[in-house]
Amino acid sequence: KNDWDDVFVKQKVFNRLAHLAPALIVFYSLQYIFDAEKLVTFLGNLTQTYMILVVLMVIDSVINALHEIYMKLPISQERNIKGYVQVVKIIFYFIAILLIISILANKTPTALMAGVGAMAAVLMLVFKDTILGFVASIQLSANQMVNVGDWISMPKYNADGDVIDISLNTVKVQNWDKTIATIPTYALVSESFNNWKGMEESGGRRIKRSINIDMNSVCFLDDAQIEKLGKFHLLKDYINTKQKEITEYNKSLNLGEGTVTNGRKMTNLGTFRKYLEEYLLHHPMISNEMTFLVRHLQPTDKGLPVEIYVFSKDQAWANYEAIQADIFDHTLAILPEFDLHVFQNPTGSDFLKLAE
Repeated sequence: KNDWDDVFVKQKVFNRLAHLAPALIVFYSLQYIFDAEKLVTFLGNLTQTYMILVVLMVIDSVINALHEIYMKLPISQERNIKGYVQVVKIIFYFIAILLIISILANKTPTALMAGVGAMAAVLMLVFKDTILGFVASIQLSANQMVNVGDWISMPKYNADGDVIDISLNTVKVQNWDKTIATIPTYALVSESFNNWKGMEESGGRRIKRSINIDMNSVCFLDDAQIEKLGKFHLLKDYINTKQKEITEYNKSLNLGEGTVTNGRKMTNLGTFRKYLEEYLLHHPMISNEMTFLVRHLQPTDKGLPVEIYVFSKDQAWANYEAIQADIFDHTLAILPEFDLHVFQNPTGSDFLKLAE
């Protein structure tokens, strides 16, 4: 069972169609009611104009009804046809206006079209945005660049949110702060924008954030530190394996345990990085099937950035932020266990300590 008939009633198709019958009766009765030929012609022209307007409204309602029915189909989520619908309406409006003018001016539509051809340049200028929007709508739809419901961001137009409407001339975006941003349709083709649909379909959302390590706190691990860190569940296997590897390497070069320059030793920063990898690998909300990195970035005067580049399994904004915050809460709290310090600019309390 479908509700197509309800849609046609809702769009007032039959209500507007009912106005056509009285107009037809009046039009064909005029010659029997009035004797004056000029009066019959004048009233006939008015009646014909009214009938054209009624037919135009009926066509408009039918198009709206068909569009509403289409929007209930699954394919409407991938193919938005609102731009095409508006173009079809414009064509019918143009034809109706042409017919009305031809009736009132007592000229054939062909003769009027010849005059319209001479005004083509003016019409092109007047309807420039509409023409650009029509071409852009075709490209957006054909290439599936954006659809209603997609999350897009376009800083130039202060747009960052969900697309709620795509028309011939404009695309409306409801930003996350509930404001509405309006973007010219052709701007989405001629300029760049981000569509986050790929992220939503991928099953993960990227976490890309770094913390700056004070490079003065980076050092080799001594035996006491190795013993302490070896008790960490996430580091136990790594430290045992790494210690054997380093011992064998140093022995192959006949290096004593006290030799630092030529031999290999574990560092607190390298061990910390490995801890982060293991922590994230065992995190239930971090995807192990997508890009997974814990890496050093270029050192700066702000310290050595250690970046976490992973994907969360939950894409919902609030949940994603909670997962990200939880990871960095833990990261900052565990740093002192590795005798590492976060780099930050001096604050008021730091200056007070220096003064003491």
